[in-house]
Formats: sequence, C-alpha cells, structure tokens
Amino acid sequence: MPMAETPPVAAPGPEAPITPAPDATVPPAAHKLPMPGRYLVIVAIAGLVLAIIVAFVLNRPVHPQPPAFQPSANPYPHAIFANGIIESDQTSGENINIFPEVSGRVVATYVSEGETVRAGQPLFAIDDSVQRATTAQQGLQAQAQQSLVNELHAEPRRETLAIAVAQAAEARANLQTLVHTRDKLARSATLDPRSVSREALDSAVDAASAGAAALAVAQRQLDLTRAGAWRFDIQSGQAQYDALAHAYAAGKALLKKYIVTATGPGVVLSLNVPVGGYVSALGAYDSYTQANLPAAVLGGGAATLSVRAYVDEILLSSLPRGAVVRAQMSIRGANLHIPLQFVRIQPYVSPKIELSNERQEQVDLRVLPVIFRFRADPAFKLYPGEEVDVYISA
Repeated sequence: MPMAETPPVAAPGPEAPITPAPDATVPPAAHKLPMPGRYLVIVAIAGLVLAIIVAFVLNRPVHPQPPAFQPSANPYPHAIFANGIIESDQTSGENINIFPEVSGRVVATYVSEGETVRAGQPLFAIDDSVQRATTAQQGLQAQAQQSLVNELHAEPRRETLAIAVAQAAEARANLQTLVHTRDKLARSATLDPRSVSREALDSAVDAASAGAAALAVAQRQLDLTRAGAWRFDIQSGQAQYDALAHAYAAGKALLKKYIVTATGPGVVLSLNVPVGGYVSALGAYDSYTQANLPAAVLGGGAATLSVRAYVDEILLSSLPRGAVVRAQMSIRGANLHIPLQFVRIQPYVSPKIELSNERQEQVDLRVLPVIFRFRADPAFKLYPGEEVDVYISA
C-alpha cells in the first residue's frame, strides 16, 4: 500500500515585519482634525479679523468737507422767497420769440447765437421756389390785363377806322349803282310798258332798297368805330387789372416773408433752425424736448438784464405794496448777491409751469410773476434762462 505524500515545505525567506499592537487606551486619529473642520476654523478667524477692521474704519471720525459755495441766506428780517428766471431786459419783460409766418425748408442762416442784430436784419431764409414762381405768374397776368385796358383806351385803331370808312364808301357806291339801274328800268317802262317786265322792275326796286339798308348799316358801323371803346368795358377791364395787381402785391409781400428778419434790435439768444431743417408757423420741432421751439429768440443788450420772480399764491398777502419793493438775487453756485430794481407786477396768477415745463400739474401750484431789473456784473457772466433765488422784503 503506497504511503501518503508529504507536502513540500517552503523555502525559508526574509522574515515579515512585525507590527506592534495598537494601544488600546488611545483612539485612532484622535490627534488630527478632519479637513472640513479645519476650513471652518480658518473662515471664522478671517471673519473675526474683517469685523475688527470694518469696526475700526467705521468708528473713525469723519471731518465734513467745506462747501463749494455758501448757500443763499435771507438778507432781510422778514422776506418772501421766490424762484426766478433771468431774462433779457425788454419793454414787456420777456424775450422776443420769432416765429415765421410761412412754412418750408430752411436754406440759409445769416446770424449766429450771441450776435447783436439790428431791426430788419435777415436771420434765416426759407425755400421760396414755389412762391417765387407763383408771384411771377401773378405779375404777368396783371401785365396782360393792363395791356387790354390800354388797348381799350387807344380805340379806335386807325386801321380799323379805315376799314369802316371803306366799307361805308363801298355801300354808298353799291347803292348808287342799284338806284341808277332802278331808275333806268322805271323810265323804260314808262315809255314802253312792254320793254321791261314787271318782275325785273320789282327786282330793281328791291335791290335799291337793300342797298340803302346796307349803306345805313355801314354808316352806323363807322360811327361805332369812331366812338371807341365802351366806357363800361373800360371800367370792367380796369377793375380786373386792379384785382390782379393787388394779388401780385400780396404775392410779393408773402415772398418777402420767406426771409425772416429781426423785429427789433437785440442779441440772438437762440437759433433753432439748422440749414435743411423744417420750420413752420409753430416754430421748429426739437427732437430732445419733443416740442416746438421758437425759430429764434432775441434778447436785449447785455448791460442790463431782468429777473422774473414767481411768488407763490399763498405768500401774496405778504407781498409789499407800492412802488418801493426791496429785493435781492442770489446766484446758485456762486457767492454773488445782486440787488434788484423793481419794475412791475404782472397782475395775473397762473400755474407754475415755466420752471418745470410741465403742461399737466399734479398739484395746482399757482404763482404771481414779479419783474425786476439789475445791472450785469462784467466780472461774472450771467445768461438769460438761468434760474436764481430771489428774496423780497416782506
């Protein structure tokens, strides 16, 4: 019986390292924090440092900056405050707005803003090609009608009168021939009734009568030609000429309006009509404000200006009465105070839309315009349309 085989014994090799047994009293990884916990600690420390920095910055004392200019102050013990607008010094206290009386495309401008103009000086021109042709046609029509009236006054024409005289002479000669023929036939019939038939004699008599009538017509035509034109025809022709002449004059007057001129001396404050733009009797359309503006605005000289102050209606009872009204104007953005000279009060309380340019007020705030005048300071430039603060001694 065979014996069981003995398993082979492995060859001795290098001994495996012996790992010491862990200490049963120390838990695993107790000496090291996990990664999420470490991030939380870093964030908390950074937030604490940031909070300290912000608290330090916010608690530092901040010194106020000095104002760029001193705000306006009441110069009187008791005063009324009002908003005002600087305007040119005009008789009416307002600027002169120029609106053309005709419409069309602007083809030329002759002045610039800020330029001093005289009365009647051209400001800009509107295309007048159609009106110029229409005016020329009206002039030719009046000229043609005048020629017809002159023709009526010159009648009778010598050539026409000569024709009428010749026709009368011809009619007279024809009558003589017909009368001689009639007389010859009548004498022949008297001598011998059988020599001339009754029909031939009657025809000769009728022909002589017709010749006499033709002579009468020719004579009357000669008289009519010599009389000349009828006075009623002359009056009618003259009236037609007068109508055409007036139409021509109106056309020329309208043609002149295509050159818009200054209505008086002054300074061009605004020119809102660029070459190529359209202008009408309503002015020029402005794409920024979406409203019609005056084609041009003229103001007075620069030596004196006006201020239109708008006093609230609830303060009207405190407004001083009489011709002596003390007032002072403060310029916004500058330490400049200018005394004002009272001009007049515009006695009409109206909605306050001049400053805001609002046509529909949510609150019905109404004001009374009070107009003052002042002498401009050459060292400080002021412009019409500038808003100012006005204090009126109450």
